[in-house]
Amino acid sequence: MRVEIWSDVACPWCYVGKARFEKALAGFPQRERVEVVHRSFELDPGRARGDVEPVLTMLTRKYGMSEAQAQAGEDNLGAQAAAEGLAYRTRDRDNGGTFDMHRLLHLAKEHGRQSELLRILYRANFAEERSVFSEGDDRLVELAVEAGLDETVVRAVLADPDAYADAVRADEREAAELGANGVPFFVLDRKYGVSGAQPAEVFTRALTQAWEAHTPLRLLDGDGDGADACGPDGCAVPRN
Repeated sequence: MRVEIWSDVACPWCYVGKARFEKALAGFPQRERVEVVHRSFELDPGRARGDVEPVLTMLTRKYGMSEAQAQAGEDNLGAQAAAEGLAYRTRDRDNGGTFDMHRLLHLAKEHGRQSELLRILYRANFAEERSVFSEGDDRLVELAVEAGLDETVVRAVLADPDAYADAVRADEREAAELGANGVPFFVLDRKYGVSGAQPAEVFTRALTQAWEAHTPLRLLDGDGDGADACGPDGCAVPRN
């Protein structure tokens, strides 16, 4: 069974929701048979590279709240993250475009390192003092190499704005087609959707329901034994 998760590195609820989903998955009896794929979703698509501002400034500008309200929201998010065992800096974080990070996540997927890179990017953005937005390519290269990617390849991708751009845009179009207008957004086996950073119990119920509806192909043998057939090793030859 496949679970697809649309998210953005700049999204605090994606950070918290990922932890809650993983808690549910860890206790799911069929967890070894669940494939998790991360999909791209930019909260601020088209934002210019290098356009960086403090989180509080972004919140007051985008949502029309006061700075005190924005800070209270960050404090609440910090408490929610702490409840999931996550570190969260409620002061002095910044915000910027995530397109390059999504492109690197698609590169990481090809090398089986997508989940690891996403974990590292979340940690760097929400828990560490150094910015993932204002230090240019070097910071992203450092984090991608920590996730197990080759530095030369990473730098080549970042230097080419078209590399994996189509993959990011395809994910975002698909999110729109599925009706996702916010993240995190979870799609289970292309049958069920879960929106938002739900409690782990909700994800447990969703996994259980999706698994019960997931019906693998069943072979119908006439007498219970496989009939003669051909395969990679050749064909069964009747013997007298």
